[in-house]
Amino acid sequence: MDSGSAKTDAAGGAGPDMRKMLASVIITEKATTEPSAVINALIRCLQVPEISTQRKVNIYNILQEIIQQEGELEDQGVQRLVAIASKEMRESLEVEGYVKAEVASDTLVALSRNHFNLVMYELQHHLKPLNLTDEFVIVTLAKLANGNVFEFMPYMGITLATIFTMLRLTNEAKMCQVICSAMETFCETVQFYLRHLEDSVYPVMTEDQFAMKLFPMYRYFVTVWLRNHNPEVKLGVIKSLKPMLTLLLPNDDLRNQLYDYIPLLLAEYRGGLEALFITQVLRQILETSVTTNTPVPQMQLHTIFTELHVQVCSKAPAQQQYGSQNLAEIVHCFIALARSYPKELMKFFLGQMEMSQEAIRVGTLTLIRAIVSAAEPRMNVRTIYLAIRVVKTTLSDTRFKVRMAILRIIGQLALSGYQDRIKGWGLKYVSVQLTLSTYKLTNRRESFYQRDLEEKMVHKVTMDTVRIITSSVSGMTNEFWLRLLCYIMETDHTEALTPICISLTNLVERQPRTKGVEASVASNSRHVDLPAPQKLLARLLVLMSSPYKGEGRGIAMLNLLRTLSQSIAPAMADMWELEIPLLVKYLEEHTEFTWNQKTWEDKLIQFLRNSLKKTRGSNWSLRLSKELNNQIESFDSPSLEKGFLYRALGFTLATGLEADKVETLLLDLLYKTDYGNDFDREGVILCFGLCARGQVKTVLNVLHDFEERIQESEQSWQIGAWRKDHPWRRETVKGALMVMYSCVASYCHPQMLLTHVDTPITAKIIHHFSSSCQDICLKMAFLNSVVQVTDAIGNIKDLEDFEFAQKMSLTGIIIATIKAEPTDSLVSPVRTMAIEALSHLSLKPFYSTEENNELMDISIHSVISLQPPLEDNESIQTLYANALQALEHLMEGLMQRQLDPKGLQEMVHLLEKWILSEREGEREKAMNLHLRLLQIHVQSVGVCIPLKLGQFGTLVGLIAPRTCDSHTRTRMASMDVLSSLLDLHASQTCSLWGPSEELELAKCKEDLQGLDMEEIFSASSRIAKVVCMQFNCDEVVSLIRKLCENVGAMDLWHDKASVTWIGTFLQRRAKELEDKVAEILGAILVHLPVADHPEVRRLLIEGILLLAHYHQETVLTSLLRQPLPMESHLTEVWLAVAENVPFARTMLHGLMGRLQARFTPRANATSKADIWRLAAVDPLMTLCTIHLLIQKMDMDDKVLDLFPDLIYTLLLQLSGSQGPEAVSPVLKTWRLVHMGTLPKEINLQRITIKSMKLLFRRLSSEQLVRTLEEQGVWSLLQTSSTLLQGAGLLARFCMRNMEGYRQRLSELVLRGMDSDVLSCRISSTAVCVEFMSDPVLYQEKLLKPTVLMLEKGVDQEDEALRVLSLRALGNMALGAPKKVRQYRKLLLEKCLGSLREPVVTSVTSEGMEALAKILAELREGDVGSSFGIISERCRAFFDNESELLRLKAFILFGKLAKLVRISKKHFFKEEVKKAWIPLMLHCRDPCSEAAQACMTTMFQCVHFWGRKALENSPGRSNTSAAEEMTVFQMMLCSIPTQKKPAVLYSFLLETMTYVNSNLPRIRIAACDLAGIIMQQMTAPHLKKLDFPALRNSLQELQLDLDPGVRRAALGTLKVLDTCCRHQLLASPEGIC
Repeated sequence: MDSGSAKTDAAGGAGPDMRKMLASVIITEKATTEPSAVINALIRCLQVPEISTQRKVNIYNILQEIIQQEGELEDQGVQRLVAIASKEMRESLEVEGYVKAEVASDTLVALSRNHFNLVMYELQHHLKPLNLTDEFVIVTLAKLANGNVFEFMPYMGITLATIFTMLRLTNEAKMCQVICSAMETFCETVQFYLRHLEDSVYPVMTEDQFAMKLFPMYRYFVTVWLRNHNPEVKLGVIKSLKPMLTLLLPNDDLRNQLYDYIPLLLAEYRGGLEALFITQVLRQILETSVTTNTPVPQMQLHTIFTELHVQVCSKAPAQQQYGSQNLAEIVHCFIALARSYPKELMKFFLGQMEMSQEAIRVGTLTLIRAIVSAAEPRMNVRTIYLAIRVVKTTLSDTRFKVRMAILRIIGQLALSGYQDRIKGWGLKYVSVQLTLSTYKLTNRRESFYQRDLEEKMVHKVTMDTVRIITSSVSGMTNEFWLRLLCYIMETDHTEALTPICISLTNLVERQPRTKGVEASVASNSRHVDLPAPQKLLARLLVLMSSPYKGEGRGIAMLNLLRTLSQSIAPAMADMWELEIPLLVKYLEEHTEFTWNQKTWEDKLIQFLRNSLKKTRGSNWSLRLSKELNNQIESFDSPSLEKGFLYRALGFTLATGLEADKVETLLLDLLYKTDYGNDFDREGVILCFGLCARGQVKTVLNVLHDFEERIQESEQSWQIGAWRKDHPWRRETVKGALMVMYSCVASYCHPQMLLTHVDTPITAKIIHHFSSSCQDICLKMAFLNSVVQVTDAIGNIKDLEDFEFAQKMSLTGIIIATIKAEPTDSLVSPVRTMAIEALSHLSLKPFYSTEENNELMDISIHSVISLQPPLEDNESIQTLYANALQALEHLMEGLMQRQLDPKGLQEMVHLLEKWILSEREGEREKAMNLHLRLLQIHVQSVGVCIPLKLGQFGTLVGLIAPRTCDSHTRTRMASMDVLSSLLDLHASQTCSLWGPSEELELAKCKEDLQGLDMEEIFSASSRIAKVVCMQFNCDEVVSLIRKLCENVGAMDLWHDKASVTWIGTFLQRRAKELEDKVAEILGAILVHLPVADHPEVRRLLIEGILLLAHYHQETVLTSLLRQPLPMESHLTEVWLAVAENVPFARTMLHGLMGRLQARFTPRANATSKADIWRLAAVDPLMTLCTIHLLIQKMDMDDKVLDLFPDLIYTLLLQLSGSQGPEAVSPVLKTWRLVHMGTLPKEINLQRITIKSMKLLFRRLSSEQLVRTLEEQGVWSLLQTSSTLLQGAGLLARFCMRNMEGYRQRLSELVLRGMDSDVLSCRISSTAVCVEFMSDPVLYQEKLLKPTVLMLEKGVDQEDEALRVLSLRALGNMALGAPKKVRQYRKLLLEKCLGSLREPVVTSVTSEGMEALAKILAELREGDVGSSFGIISERCRAFFDNESELLRLKAFILFGKLAKLVRISKKHFFKEEVKKAWIPLMLHCRDPCSEAAQACMTTMFQCVHFWGRKALENSPGRSNTSAAEEMTVFQMMLCSIPTQKKPAVLYSFLLETMTYVNSNLPRIRIAACDLAGIIMQQMTAPHLKKLDFPALRNSLQELQLDLDPGVRRAALGTLKVLDTCCRHQLLASPEGIC
């Protein structure tokens, strides 16, 4: 046990179900060796309180397996187990407890097999009288009884008695159900025991004893528990009653007592209980009463009748699940009641019939039929008699259910052997119902569908009843015979004919054969009263034309005809005996699905012919014709019967001997025919044609006579006087007459045809058509007539020199008819019939070549444009197929005269638009026609007339894509056409086409038959590879051009096939096509936009790239010559280029070369490649292409190497777009190809900047991109005024952030500076400015050539170039400061040159700025003589009108001040003195930058005055700048007052010159400074002043427009007046 547990634990990794199974197996195996130990261990486990219910269930299951395996066990263990299981079985029954109790109960049952007494003792111990036991005690007892019948029998009595004492104590529904179920088991056990008494070893207990013990319980169940409101309790009680009654009913003493409780059972019908179980109990009681001959009490009969009858007549409730089974049980109940109480039952039925309710009557009649059909023992005659009396009371009821019920009873009476009981009333009722139902069905209305359905049901039951009667009733009355026979002749409800014919045949065959056929009637004369023989034969023949209708009426009618042969036509009887069995055999060998209508009609017609031969020489056939003619109106149109009737009438009339009577019948047929009905019209036409076989002149005379009568007046076309219910239309009659004439021509004798074909037959046809409205029907009639007439003529073998005189007239009418048909739809067979008519008009005289071509064009266009019909429209499919076949036949006949290459090309041209159609049907038709035409051409011409140059490629280009058509048949047809073309080409050119190519082509054709499109494309590609070497270059071009032309014209498969062929040819022949590249590429580019599918465009683009691989310059020029804006297809081409990075890099080189070519001297072409390379292209297109490639390419290291070249090229282009090159003659000419006005965003400048921005973003340097945006580089590049500034900034940031590209950029810049194009030099110099500020040029040893280039740039006339060159030279101080001294002479010379006249502001300012940079890197001695020149030029620009020049001059003068050392100090001091007044005045310069620079320079020069106190610059105190400057000026002017007062006098004079300055602020500063100076001047020097002149100058300033000037002048004037007064006081003579 422990080891088993260990194994179970070891299986812990498995799922719970697996562990449970393993544990059970282990324990069971262990029990085989140590059963007691295992059982004791399991019992101990059951006694553990904490163990779960599920584990206990598992233990019980294991114990059951062990018990079954081991059998008898130790008593001690068994007792313990019984006690434990019994206890747990009786514990509280919750959800889990119920499962535990159930397995515990099963364990006790398993133990009882070998330890019954122990288990039974335990259960009986808990089963005590008057004490309600536990549920599972009773359940277990029932199981014990069922499993141990003989052992349980001694305890059965005490068990039943004890349970009976518990019944009153049971209140719970569950307990009631348990007891009922247990009682059911106990009763079944008792029944088993009684059946096997001989096997019992216990004392025998009789059946009566058991019954006596059961009866009290039965009584309690019925009287008490059956009234329980719980339906489950009721159901349990009812189910337990049946086995209890099996034991109770055989007891004679108890049976009558059981009858007393029947009302209680019947009462339950009205409750919610399932009726089936109640009825089963009642049936058991009633059938026992019959077998024991102890009927139920009569006083209970009515209640039983009523309750059971209600169950039959009323609809079962929805909750009743066993309604049909319940009805079957009720029927058995009534049969039992009918045997016991027939009179009372029929009286009850009679009373129910009087209620007149349909459901009650039908239910009652159904029960009567069941009673009549009761099995052995049969009902007695008295009961049948009473039942028939009840049925007769309802014969007048017209409700369909009642009628069917009565008919079924009549049939059942005949089947059950009561035939004599239905003669008279029964047969009459059947006859009446047969007539009535037939009448109602033949006169039914559409709005009464329900009634028609009811009558069909009645009629079916009636026919079944007739069949039963005729097969079982002998001695039939003559009246019934005649009724059935007349029914065949008169009824329109032909579906009932089969059973009637079978019934009549049976009746005839059942009569005594010794008396012949006349004995078939039960009358005294024994003679068959038949209708006229011709009428009966005509009726049966017509009906037999549809032999499988009405359940196979053909065989039934043939058998009836054979049976009545002597009565119908004795002369035909012998022949019929031979022919009819053969017809029957044919029908028996076939079904309605396998037979052939025409074959069968031919057999019937042959049967009619053979029959008429037997009456030759008599008027029998004419009388038959009259009967057939009379029956025409008896059948609907259309119908097979009426169609056959017309055919039979034609054959019959053709054998007529009296022509006048035949004419009369034919005229009557013409008059009464409804020509508006297609079927009738065609039937009459066929009839006339068949009649013409033997009566052609008679038929033509009748038609002529009919035409004369109807042509008397226009109104006579209505023929209203003859046929008022069928008014004729003029056109309808004309159409019918046309087809009648053609039908006559088709059927009449050949010699007679040649005599009458032109006149009157064809002439009448043309006349009737030409004089009609020519609607569809008339066209069809006319065309059908033409075909029939021409066929009839063609079928004549010996035509000799016969010429059809009416041929051209017919042709003209047919062509007009074809043209009038719609070209896109097939709405009628007119088109097909017209083409067929043309095909049949192959008689003499023949058509000319022009007429042939015209007919072909018209016919092809008419047929090939038709849409394929839908699959579910069989009629249109038939028309469609016929049209194609007719066209092929016409082509074969007409194309023999047009077989030269030109004619072939014209024919293919006619088919081309159909070959490229989007519709599969049109492509297939066109391809088949193409194949047929080519076959005719090859067979007729062959190698005699070769194809024109390029024609082969064009033909193949049209067909090749169809090898990948989605339609299999089209693929195969295209392959056949291609093979024929290749064979034709090989035979005409003597090419190397051989067996290997043929074999490969055959394999490809086989692969094309598959469904996998990938395999199909592969096969098509292989075909292209096979055939491509058969083409010369011109054929290749024509092929590719044709393939490109058709791209986009069809579906995706066509386009993919086209580009696949193009790709294949280019792969194999691209090298040879140098002279054809432009043509090929042009064809591809023109048609690329129409390629909608990406895959198709991709393949076309791959072809372009393939050409570019071998002929790059040609392709590049062609692509760049495309118009702007760049279309999507061209964009895709360049995107494809971008995907191939190495190739894209090569193309970028080429594109940059095209842009750079504008800045280089034009070279002469030396090859074809050079011609394309040097061809003029639009730079805007080139820029757009570069932008696209940059945007889409993967930027690997090799592509990034192009960055310097791209930036340089784009920068050159940007500068070129601002200069004169932007409007070069080439560009002007090229813009003519643009498609209208270009959008604003598409211009050289914007595209260039956009490309540059994109290029920087693709470098993945976010910092650089952000810097360029923040510094506004792109905005600067957008305008011409800031372009160079932007270029400089761009170069600066590139130098700082892209060290790896600086060398290449330097080389490119240096090359650009040497360009002959001014814009190129300018932009290169702008970039060089930044390069000179960086050590890169010095490091790369490019400084010297750069300086030499800049030297040249300074000397150029272009202002921008000079400015940039000077700036670059100045930047040498930043990039290579150590080299400044080396190049100081050149630098100083070029910079000073910019300061000389003529002065150009930008150049001069840039020269001074460059000098400022250079001087910072030089020493005093390095400048030499240039120092004075610089100083002089600076002072010259102090008062310049240009703010920029003033600013640069102040800065440069300050740089000089810093440069001054000992040798130049004295010189510069004098220079400062000369510059001092301008410096002081310009400290208030209107340009703030100039004022600041001036102030800075002034304070740099202060120390040259020798006063350190002046070196304290203003701005260090909290006073304003103006006040500080005033204080400074006063301090400065006070110094010369003490030492050199004459200086102040010169300063004042110089200052007063500035009061006339153009700058208001300078004028203000001059006034203020003049006042300060005058205040500091000494008296001697005041005397020298010209006070009037000064006053005049200052007073003139009072008129200045600037108020500040006026105020300053007023202040100075006051100072002047003050000085003047002081002077007057000091000098009496006065000077003011």
